[in-house]
This record gives sequence, C-alpha cells and structure tokens, in this order.
Amino acid sequence: MAMLVQVLEKTISQNPEDQRRALEFLEQASTSDFSTFVKELSVVLRQTELQSHVRQAAGLQLKNVLYSKDDATKEAYLSRWLQLAGDVRAHVKQQVTSTLGTESFRPSIAAQCVAAIACAEIPHGLWPDIISGLMQSVTAANSTEQLKEATLETLGYVCQDIDPNVLEQQANEILTAIVFGMKKEQAIAVRLAATNALLNSLEFTRNNFSNEPERNIIMQVVCEATQCGDALVKVAALQCLVRIMSLYYQFMESYMSAALFPISVDAMRNKSSDVALQGIEFWSNVCEEEIALGLEAEEAQENGRVPEHTSRHYAKGAVSHLSPILLETMADQEDADDDDDWTPSKAAGVCIMLIAQTVGNDIIDSVLPFLAHFASPKWQYREAAIMAFGSILDGPDPTRLVPLVEQALPPLVGAMSDSNVHVRDTAAWTIGRMCEICGEVVTRPQVLQTLLPAMSSSLNQEPRVATNVCWAIVSLTKAAYEQAVALGTDSSGQPDTFVLSPCFEPMIAELIKTTDRADSNQSNLRLAAFETLMELIKNSPKDCYHVVQSTTLLMLKKLEQLLDMEAHATSASDKSQLMDLQALLCATLQSVVRKMQAGDAPKVADPMMHGLLQIMDRSAGRANNVIEEALVAVSTLVEALKQDFLRYVDALRPHLLRGLATADDTAVAIAAVGVVTDLCRALEGGVTPILDDIMGAFINAVQNPRVNPEVKVSMLGAFGDVALAIGQQFVRYQGHVVDLLNNAANAAIVQDADNVDQVDYVDKLREQCINAYTGMLQGLRDDGDSAEAMQRTRQSVMPFVRQMCDLINKCCESTPVLASDSLLTVCAGLIGDLVNIFGTEIIQAFDMAKVSSLLARGRRSRASRIKTLANWATKEVRKVAPQALVMS
Repeated sequence: MAMLVQVLEKTISQNPEDQRRALEFLEQASTSDFSTFVKELSVVLRQTELQSHVRQAAGLQLKNVLYSKDDATKEAYLSRWLQLAGDVRAHVKQQVTSTLGTESFRPSIAAQCVAAIACAEIPHGLWPDIISGLMQSVTAANSTEQLKEATLETLGYVCQDIDPNVLEQQANEILTAIVFGMKKEQAIAVRLAATNALLNSLEFTRNNFSNEPERNIIMQVVCEATQCGDALVKVAALQCLVRIMSLYYQFMESYMSAALFPISVDAMRNKSSDVALQGIEFWSNVCEEEIALGLEAEEAQENGRVPEHTSRHYAKGAVSHLSPILLETMADQEDADDDDDWTPSKAAGVCIMLIAQTVGNDIIDSVLPFLAHFASPKWQYREAAIMAFGSILDGPDPTRLVPLVEQALPPLVGAMSDSNVHVRDTAAWTIGRMCEICGEVVTRPQVLQTLLPAMSSSLNQEPRVATNVCWAIVSLTKAAYEQAVALGTDSSGQPDTFVLSPCFEPMIAELIKTTDRADSNQSNLRLAAFETLMELIKNSPKDCYHVVQSTTLLMLKKLEQLLDMEAHATSASDKSQLMDLQALLCATLQSVVRKMQAGDAPKVADPMMHGLLQIMDRSAGRANNVIEEALVAVSTLVEALKQDFLRYVDALRPHLLRGLATADDTAVAIAAVGVVTDLCRALEGGVTPILDDIMGAFINAVQNPRVNPEVKVSMLGAFGDVALAIGQQFVRYQGHVVDLLNNAANAAIVQDADNVDQVDYVDKLREQCINAYTGMLQGLRDDGDSAEAMQRTRQSVMPFVRQMCDLINKCCESTPVLASDSLLTVCAGLIGDLVNIFGTEIIQAFDMAKVSSLLARGRRSRASRIKTLANWATKEVRKVAPQALVMS
C-alpha cells in the first residue's frame, strides 16, 4: 500500500520522467493483478488522513480502469470488472461509496467512481440498492452538505452515462433525491449539483411528467431555481427548462403564461451572457417543436388522420413581445467578439429565423420598424438590421416578401461596400438568402446590372465576405437556371440560354482566381469557390458549353501542376494543402465530366485518368478524402465513356482492390463500391476479367467485423449489379452470395422501433439485399417468352427463391421497418418479378395479407415510381391468384 501511495504521488510530479515511470508502473499493476489493484486504489481513495492530491490520483486511476469514452475499450473494461469475484467488487463499492462527502476537492472523484461502477452493474441486475442508498444519503437528516453534494453529483453522472430505459423503474427515487436537493433551503453547492442531476435525468422521467401532481412539484423547484441569486444555479435551471420544453412540450400549457414566459423573457434581458443564452434557447426550442408539430399536422391531414400531438402556438402568441428583445440583442456586439464564440447576438439571430419559420407573416410587422437601422451610424445596428431581414425571409408568404425584397435590394447592394467587415459579411449572406428564396426578383436584368458588379468586387474582400458571396452566386445561378428550365428545354433537359449567359465566362474566371488567393485557406474560401465553380458548371445552359470545355482543360492542367508540386514539396503543411487542392480539383472534374457531351469525354479521358491514377499511386500517407474524390471522379468518367473505359481497367484494378479493402475509411470503401457498380453497368460482360478479385474483396469485407456496416450494405447491393452485368456467369458466385444475403437478412431486425438510426439501417440493409436478389433474378433470367425459356429461368433462380420470399415477408411484418419509400419500391418490384416467373406456386410462400397491405400502400403513394411498380405487381398477382389479394 505504501508503495502505491508513493507511485501515485509521482503521477503528479513536476519531473516528466518520474511521471512516465509512475504511469508505467500503474499500467503494469492493473494488468498483472487487476483484483488487488482496484482494491488497493479504493482503499487509498477512502483514507481521509492521506493528502488530497494522493486520494484524487487514486480515484482518477480507479475511474480510468473502469470507464472509457471509446466504446470498444469501455466494453472491455466492463467485461473485466464483471469477471471479478463478488467479494472484490463489494469491497471496492463499499470503499468508494463511503468516500462520498469526505473529499475536499471538486468535482468529486469518488462520485465518478461510484457512477462508473453503477453504470456497469445496474444494466446487469447488479447493485440493486445503489439508487435507493444514494437517495437516502441526500434526504437523511444527518447528511452533511458535502455528502449531499457528492451524492447528487453521483446521480448526475449515472443519469448522464446510463441507458435511460434502465433507470425508468427507479425514476421516483432519483427524482425524490434531486427535488430534495433543489429546495431553496439547501446550500448553493447542493442546489447546483441537484439541478445538474435533474438536467441529466429528464430523459427517463416521462411517467413523472405524465402525472400532474408530480409534474407540478418538478416544475415548481425548477422555476424557483431560475430565481436563485447564484448564476450557476440559475443557468442550470434554465437549461432544465429548455430541455423540458423539448421533451414535454405537450404538458407545458398550464405553466406557460404564469411562469415559463416571464422567466424566459427575464432571462433574455439578463446582462449575463450565459443566462441570456438560455432564455433565447428556450424560445428557439419552442419554435423547433412547433415547426415539427406543424409538419406532423400536414402529414396527418394528407393521410386523413388526427395528429397525435398538436401545436399550442406559443411562438405566435409571443412574437410581438420577443422580437424587440431579440432585435436589440442582435445589435449588442463588439468588434472584438470572436467569430467562433456563441454569443447572445448570434443566438438571437437564429431565434428570429426560427420564429419566422414558425409564425410566417406574423413576424413581418414586428421586424419592419427595426429595418430603419439599415442607415444607422452605428455598425452594430446596421449589421443587426441586415441580419434580421435575412433571417425572416424563410417563413412568410412570397407575396408579402417580394415588395420588401425589392425595396431592400439597393441598400443591401450598397452595404456590400460598407466600411465595416461585419456589415459587408452579413449583407453578402442576406443577398444569398434573397437569391435562394426570391429568385424571381434577383434575376431581373435591371437588378443584375448592379448586383453582379457588387458580387464581383466582394469576391476580392476578406475571406469571410468572399465565402458568403460564393454562396450567393450559387443561389443566384440556381435561380437563373430554374427560371430558364421553366421557359422550356429540349430532350436533354437543358435550356439553350439563361439570364447569366453574357457574364458566365467572367464569373468562372473570377472564381478560379479566387481559388488561387493566398488567403483562400481562411473561412473555407477555397472550398466555397470550388463548390461554386461546380454548381455553375452543373447549372450551365447550352450556350455556355464552350466555357465548360475550357474549364475542363484548365482543371486538368492545374491537377498536373499540383502533382508536380507535391513531388517537390517537403513540409507536411505544404503537402497537406496540395492534397486538399487535389481533392477539390477531382470534385470539380466530376462536375465538368457530367456536363460533357458524349463526343468530348474521350478527348480528356487520357490526361484525366493519368492524373487520377497518379493520385492513387501515391496513396501512402495521402489524406483519404483525396482518394475518395479520385475514385468518384473515375466513376463519372466510367459513366461518360461506357465501353470505351475498358482500356483503363487493368491500370485501375490494384487501386480499386485497395479501396475495397480499406477497413478503416468508410467513404473510400463506399466510393470504390460505386466504381464497381458503374463498371458493371457500363462494361457489362467486359468487367468479367477482374470480377474474381472484386467478388473476393466483397466477400472478405462483408465477413470482416472491422468493416463499417454502411460499407457492407453497399457491397450487398452491388452483388445485384454484378449479376446483371455477367448474367448466367454469376452462378459461380451464387452460393457464397446467397449465404451472405441470407445472414444479413436474418440479422436485419429492429430491436427498438423508436431508435431512428437503427430503423434506418435495417431499412437500408433490407433494401440492398432485395436489390441484390432482384439483380440476380434479372441477370439469370433466360431471354425469350417461351415456356422452355421460362422453365430454364425457374431452374436458375430456384436455389434462392425461399430466401427471397422470406425476406419480403420480413419487410411486410411491421410498419416501422418500412420507413422509406425506396424499400417499398424494391419490395413491390421483386414481388412482381417472382409472381411473373413462378405464377400460382409462389403465392403460398408469401404472407398475402401483409403483402396486400404493402402493395396497397404503394398504390396510394404520391411517388410515381412506387405507384407504377405497386400497380404492376398487383396486376401480376391478380393474373394468377385474384382471390389472394386482400384489397384495401
């Protein structure tokens, strides 16, 4: 024990070598005899006669062998702890719990240790009395302030780190302790710990909030805490109200006018930034909830049902009271404010924007008087007025907005040359918003005469201003292109010209010059300029095609120069910047190739592939985003060249296989899968020589536990593209592929229907499995309509018919799983294919009641593709077994 104390002292030594040796000793001790190690640490932590820093060091070491932020390490630590003998764990738990309230330092390290053990044991049904024990430590008459504070800290940590569902049964005990600690008569430190614990516990207190008497008690102590003279308690209590409003909006009506409104407005006016931020955040959350409820109401109306929850329209009732406060707050800023700091001024701007989206036209009258500050002598008010105008553009009816935009445009264009950079920056952003929302105004020729020169000039201003100008140019170009498309296009879908055609080439030239600015690495300007370049190319009409051609050649020349510069670069910083540029150039090449006419792609193919292969040749030490963009650029070239790409396949093969084997970079692997699918579609049978290697890489990756599930999903879907490309030759891979698809389909189960990510993942996995089966079915299908050809098709696909039917039945089992229209679409398509091939005999393999429901949902869809496939599949079923359909 004495040796451990000495080692712990050295962990905080000023001598780095002593620190290193001490930490090495502790690491060895934890691995050689973990049981003894944790017992001794807990004893050192408990001994009050030891110096505080030694006890703290012991607690820190104990916590660090019990808990990790890394999920894999955390699981390993959990397993190691649970494997300890019961008496060892009991000894450690007794030591750390009895340490609560004995420490002179904060935050309590004992609280963290108790919480780490509780989070490990409670989900496994262990330590059942810990929560009630903690509650008693808070509520007992003889508990000291230090014990209450440390115990409430512990509860806060437990609530923060554990799955909320695990604690639902113990919510009453937790809330009893928290509410007791939040009472006015408790010490400030205790109230603060209790309020923070409440913030972390709100997720699993739904039953308590559903009970009015219990809800009243919780709301009372929270509202009282917002009036506390201590700023930290006040802020924590306001944070609770913000979270409560998000979680329990439907229960807040009886508290709004009497408590929540005056408390939040008072907080918004508070001179403390931390307090004001929470007041503003409260109303931002109200708006977000009411926007979501509005969308829910629209969806319910479309489907002829009553929405589960309804909006109480709090924002609508409060807009005239909130707007003046928010607008004044927006003007409360200084030159020295850090752009990265979240300030009340910025929060107020976001809140005004959310209110506009929530209440629509009702925001206009509240904001209009403030727009007089466009001409204010104080830059803060000029900037705030411009920001306010830009913030209310999304929400009100266009008929109300257009006259306002017409009036505001001239002063806003003038503001782009304001003496203050904040004003110029916000003016550029607001003009971008106007281009995005009121395109019919900004594309008028008389407006463009003043707007375009101002934009061109502003591209040479500070990077933050130029970045917003880039976004404004994107919005303007899209508006002009959409306007031209509305006037008419040919079979290609491209208009002959648009209003920006006369200045299109100079715009491209200005943007290319912007990408070369010495300071373009600031404020993401270089990225913004390249993205704008891509959007201009994407949204260019026919009479600008010569600019696309010249831009392609220029991008290829730039890529060649960058590769040469990289070969001679020595510093890591220089190489990093060059690789970022290469990634952006690859992305730009994707845009120009997509826009190219069929006859022009072969002219640039050789230099483009030469550059892309060079990038991939140097993949060692290269940022993965460069490889990803290079692979996507290859895909666009495959699409453009089709069969002509065959001459590059051998050179591409090693890079493609390397990308497919990249277990630690999801984006690169998915990009490589995209290249494979494009090769299959473009080359068809021509892809056969490299397929053994590709299929081997697919199979290995799908079976590799280190590979990201998203990559596996994309690979499973790609099996269908391979099957379509090579037809009957796919039989040699069929056994392996069907096994993988079957395993994936069996694993695709939604454990928690409320877990959106889980539902979405299962949805995608099933969709890609069905895509694979559909590709196999169509690839193996014998040409011809004769009975003999149909029989050969049946024999080819018979080995995996049962698996296909089982998967369709699973997709029909529960509505939450059918989260996307895309899954419904592929299900309907596969049902129709199977019925077309097998006729009556396949019907008995389906759960026809559920299949009928799925097809009915498809027939009711507004999406034409889903509707078409569902109607077709329904007709195929009716042909062979009309009585099998349960119509709805």
